Amino acid sequence: MSETTHNGAVAVGAPPASTADDGLSPSQLAAKYGLSVSGARPGLAEYTRQLWGRRHFINEFAKARTAAQYTQARLGQLWQVMTPLLNAAVYYLIFGVLIGTRKGVDNFIAFLVTGIFIWTFTQSSIMAGVKAVSGNLGLIRALHFPRASMPIAFTLMQLQQLIMSLFVLVAIVLMTGETPDASWLLLIPALLTQWIFNTGVAMVMARLGSKMTDLAQLMPFILRTWMYTSGVMYSIDNLTQHSPTVIKVLLDINPVTVYIDLARFALIDSFTSAQLPPHVWLIALGWAAVAGVGGYVYFWKAEEQYGRG
Repeated sequence: MSETTHNGAVAVGAPPASTADDGLSPSQLAAKYGLSVSGARPGLAEYTRQLWGRRHFINEFAKARTAAQYTQARLGQLWQVMTPLLNAAVYYLIFGVLIGTRKGVDNFIAFLVTGIFIWTFTQSSIMAGVKAVSGNLGLIRALHFPRASMPIAFTLMQLQQLIMSLFVLVAIVLMTGETPDASWLLLIPALLTQWIFNTGVAMVMARLGSKMTDLAQLMPFILRTWMYTSGVMYSIDNLTQHSPTVIKVLLDINPVTVYIDLARFALIDSFTSAQLPPHVWLIALGWAAVAGVGGYVYFWKAEEQYGRG
């Protein structure tokens, strides 16, 4: 190194001393000083640990969104119950009366209302999942937390709404002549496995919805088709009496059909085990495991992408 002195002479200085970091690549320097990429995706185990640490945030966020959802409506949270009830009334008129799907179904009102409430739980969870990331970019960009917290919170919100609605469902079932017995307790594991399934699917839809801006407009058509193949308004056994075996099997193992059938079996005496598909509980657990684990891993793999771009 050189510099000019006051008399115009050039003074030559000693070269800078070499350090121990000379020759190290950026990645080696980062490893040496414990630096990491901001927002980098942690390992799956560490990610799960972080997510468990945010469990209180998830619960409170779900409660706050539930309380705020209907603040602009005059009837407020009564719409949580009125929406599936109004749907049930419409479907009873169209399918039960005009089309006649109530024929051959004992206690069709309880049969239909149970199907509507259980279907609405899955439908609402999936639609909430579609916008779980894309609809909360401000929060995601402002704070650092496991992004899976968002779809989990939204499906938990739907579960909380369903639990509040169950009082109305039980009242309707009682008014149709059903009496409580031990089988009603089966509703608890049925809804728990359904919630795990819903959460897994919601996480898949959250990742897709974060990139596909038109998915929210497409999903109502897909969900409507799914509903019509899930035995919500009719008995699959009655409909498939003369159908090929493969059609009946595909309809029976439809995950929403499985959870609806388990709820009906729990609450309605005339809905017997003979109307359930073979190994129904294994099917329910299988769908919950596949969707829950698969959806969680699928969402985690894109953790670094959420809120960017």
